[in-house]
Amino acid sequence: MKKKLVVLSGAGISAESGIQTFRDSDGLWEGHNVMDVATPEGYRKNPALVLDFYNKRRQQLLTVEPNEAHFILAELENDFDVHIITQNVDDLHERAGSSNVLHLHGELLKVRSTRNHNYILEWKTDLLDSDKDDDGFNLRPHIVWFGEEVPALEEAVQLTTEADLFLVIGTSLQVYPAAGLVDFVPKESTIYYIDPKPIKIPNLRNELVVFAENASKGMKLLKEKLTN
Repeated sequence: MKKKLVVLSGAGISAESGIQTFRDSDGLWEGHNVMDVATPEGYRKNPALVLDFYNKRRQQLLTVEPNEAHFILAELENDFDVHIITQNVDDLHERAGSSNVLHLHGELLKVRSTRNHNYILEWKTDLLDSDKDDDGFNLRPHIVWFGEEVPALEEAVQLTTEADLFLVIGTSLQVYPAAGLVDFVPKESTIYYIDPKPIKIPNLRNELVVFAENASKGMKLLKEKLTN
């Protein structure tokens, strides 16, 4: 039986594909205050701005490709039972061939009803104010905004408790609740951590192996370590 490799991925793995990381150094997100474009309040105040913001992100996503780190993760399914928990809203893991991807913060290529959270559609074009669900309610980006519940969190915790190996890649471990997942890794399981500027993980009881590299280089080193 294959060992279960559970992966927590963040913006750093997609940065090499050309996707902007979450916030620029000045605290703005693509020139916008995060509170204006990534909160329910921002959407209620100026839905046109929010829709335009995500339309541009969606257009950009369709112009980029998965990078080597995404492909190596997909290849590891030959040797491991790989489950990816991602903070990213892109579909690059899926396009690279990964089978089991859980999106904590939603998906850019989906939209949902503002009234019925279970009404979810695949969506690759611009989302307009005139787009409605079957009952005439507006559609919104299928994104978990600040202040909203993270519906996939319970499943993410369950997966983490079952990990034989746990990999953290491309995330600063500072965005909660995702950052708290490391606390649920079984204490006998090794944690691998790929980040060019790794931080000290507080109160860690697991064996920790750090690769202070970017995502692609780190994944090459990890694959060598795990498969040789």
